[in-house]
Amino acid sequence: MSDGEGSTALIIAFHFPPASGYSGVQRTLKFVRYLPEFGWNPVVLTAHPRAYARLDAAQLGEIPPGTPVHRAFALDAARHLAVGRRYPRFLALPDRWSSWRLGGVAAGWGMIRRYRPRVIFSTYPIATALQVAHDLHRLSGLPWVADFRDPMVLDPHPVDPAVRRAFLRLEPLAVQRADRVVTTTAGLAELLQHRNPQVSPERFRVIANGYDEEDFVGLAPAPPAEPGRVVLLHSGALYGGADERDPGPFFRALARLRERGGLPDPVRVVLRGAAAAESARAEGMIRALGLSEVVSAPPALPYRQALAEMLGAGGLLLFQGRRFDALIPAKLFEYLRGGRPILAMTGAGGESARVLAETGGGVVVSMEDEEAILRALPEFIARAGVAGPGGGAEPTLAARYERRHQAGALAALLREAADEAREGRLGAT
Repeated sequence: MSDGEGSTALIIAFHFPPASGYSGVQRTLKFVRYLPEFGWNPVVLTAHPRAYARLDAAQLGEIPPGTPVHRAFALDAARHLAVGRRYPRFLALPDRWSSWRLGGVAAGWGMIRRYRPRVIFSTYPIATALQVAHDLHRLSGLPWVADFRDPMVLDPHPVDPAVRRAFLRLEPLAVQRADRVVTTTAGLAELLQHRNPQVSPERFRVIANGYDEEDFVGLAPAPPAEPGRVVLLHSGALYGGADERDPGPFFRALARLRERGGLPDPVRVVLRGAAAAESARAEGMIRALGLSEVVSAPPALPYRQALAEMLGAGGLLLFQGRRFDALIPAKLFEYLRGGRPILAMTGAGGESARVLAETGGGVVVSMEDEEAILRALPEFIARAGVAGPGGGAEPTLAARYERRHQAGALAALLREAADEAREGRLGAT
């Protein structure tokens, strides 16, 4: 056990089991699960489950026994406070869960008095989590490590002017007040540092997302729903327009390949787990291009089943517009562990492309370049049709993104922030 044995950290995260369908659940849950191996005892402040649109109790069992978890009062303004789908805007600033702030601060203060943590760790999104962490940091004087899985402002988002103004105030407040700022990629760290040049570069650290080997123990690849088919799978959200996660160019390339007779009959494309609006939009394109027999958009699966589907897929699909080059979708690390070929439709100079080049197993083409996708598809489909494991990332290279490694990096950073704060207090006496 390390020098930090017995140290307590207050973890503030909106997304936590039984929340389902949010990639951020995995990051926080795995930190909480593995931090005790590195001498830190996490106590978790999160939201009441009513605030989540979807629930799945399966991952509650992964929370270490005896871990204090306080689920403070929170409502979703769009679901709980709306009349005829309309609700007062002030109840949804900086986000729809702003009601969590009051209950979260009260509960967090009680946790600080009871558990005596050495440090506060918060993770964004959700914006209200930053407000809760900031308030508790100011009230308690505890050092604050602020984790950013995404930037708060990335044009044109947020589109809503009031939300945008709130985010433009809150992001620099958190970056400048926090003792350490954690990001998931170097590109995101550079972006936040560029926006806040007065903050020392030494306060920024990168702790990537990853995968948990424990999630794959005893997990068998799921066979395709139609035996004998080669499945090309996209797992997770598929949202936005032409600069976000737009499958349109891929669909058009697929339709052209089929017209030329170059699409083998056994191939099926599965867009798993898109939200209802996303599925409706995708299905409209699928019908218009005559791809209904080839492409489907089924609903989400529980997490372990989704991983089994990845393992059983012939190939894995990633959509990421160039505007998001500084970010890496969390699913990419699970894709890497899955060991299947990856067709990454993303910017060649972005963070996702860098990880794929580093680990192998991925073909990178621009999401917007229909011609490049068309050229890449035949070889990718041929690789996807090879039975059995292989064809993807080199396992020893993918293993550097295992969640235990990331938890160890966070443990060291928490200790650094806590020790620095302690030395500062001692120096002031």
